[in-house]
This record gives sequence, C-alpha cells and structure tokens, in this order.
Amino acid sequence: MKRREFITALGGVAAIAAWPLAAHGQQAGVRKIGVLWHAASAEEEGAYLGALREGLADLGHIEGENITLENRFPAEKSERFISFAAELAQLKPDVLVAVSRPAAMAAQRATTTIPIVFSLVPDPVGDKLVQSLARPGGNITGLSNMALDLSAKRIELLKDMVGGLSRVALLVNAGDPEGARRYVKQSEAAGAPLGITIEPVEVHGLGEIRTHFRGSIS
Repeated sequence: MKRREFITALGGVAAIAAWPLAAHGQQAGVRKIGVLWHAASAEEEGAYLGALREGLADLGHIEGENITLENRFPAEKSERFISFAAELAQLKPDVLVAVSRPAAMAAQRATTTIPIVFSLVPDPVGDKLVQSLARPGGNITGLSNMALDLSAKRIELLKDMVGGLSRVALLVNAGDPEGARRYVKQSEAAGAPLGITIEPVEVHGLGEIRTHFRGSIS
C-alpha cells in the first residue's frame, strides 16, 4: 500500500482532507505507528485502543505482523505530553496519532516532518494546527469533534428543555487549561442573554466525574 493510502486509511472518517506527504521513515515491511493518548494506561484507554487495533486490522494492518504500535500514556499531565511526543518523534514512526488537543499540540511541537493524525480536537483552526478544515496544509490532518462551536447550542437546547433553568454546571478538563477556558467563555457568552449562570467544574480524572455528579444530585 502506498504511503498516502496508509495515512488516509488510518485517518478513517477524518473531517479534514488528506495532505501531500513527503517520503519519511520505513518504506517497506513493518510500519511503525506512534500513538500519544491522554489517559494514564492501556487499561484506561482500553475501549479506544481496542477500537484502533480493530479498525487497523479491518484495513489489513495487523499489529505484530505488518505494523507495530508505540503507545504512550501521559496521564493528562502537560509535561508528559511534551516529553512523550518528543520521544515518539525520535523513534521516526511512519505516522504519529495524537488523541486529544494537548496531544496534538505536543505532536506539532515535536515534529514538522512526520505525518500527524489527530482526533478529538475541538478547534484545530483556532489552535493553529491546520490552516483550514478544507486545506489543512503542513504535516497534520485529523478529526475535529467541533465541540467548541457546539457549546452555545448546547446551552440553548438545555434552556429549551428546562424552562426555568438558571444555572448550568460545566465539566471541564483541568489537564487542558486553554481548552477549558475557551469552553467556559463560549458557554458564558451563550448563557448570559438567556439568564443562565455557568459554573465551571474542573475534572482531573475519571473518578472525579462520578464524585461531581453525586454531589450535584445530592
């Protein structure tokens, strides 16, 4: 399979178009894929890691046969995103997969030559990861969940569903302060004219999500 086909297949349903790729890394035999996750372990990323392996296998890329996965788990710590991205770049993989905004930003910092495919990035244009959704440019492409652009609409829909709504707790990722700041700003701008106060709640891990929900219900 040609390199462009390999990267496009890996990107799957990426909302951003494929970009011209320069020759890089291994050209034949076993290909190496670096994956920068956001949780702390393979167990925490189990469902998504399994889905990645399954999706690659469906396309004929079998781990241990014609591809190897170099996984790194930064545990939502900013310094680990940076150090692991640099470590993966040093391995010269055929492609670097970045899961989440902090991972994508760290990967962009680590290399301008290795192809990068990101996922779960709310605003790749605003983060200057890509030039535009239609023409990403550079060595980066991927899938945006458009979550930032949808923040205002979510508040409007909540108001429609709960007529007397006056306060909304907004769970934000404490491991991504800049991303959290943008979510809060967009939500507050949408809530103000509707008489809704936004109360940001920082979450540092999965366990805290359960705790915050229990606290809200009690």
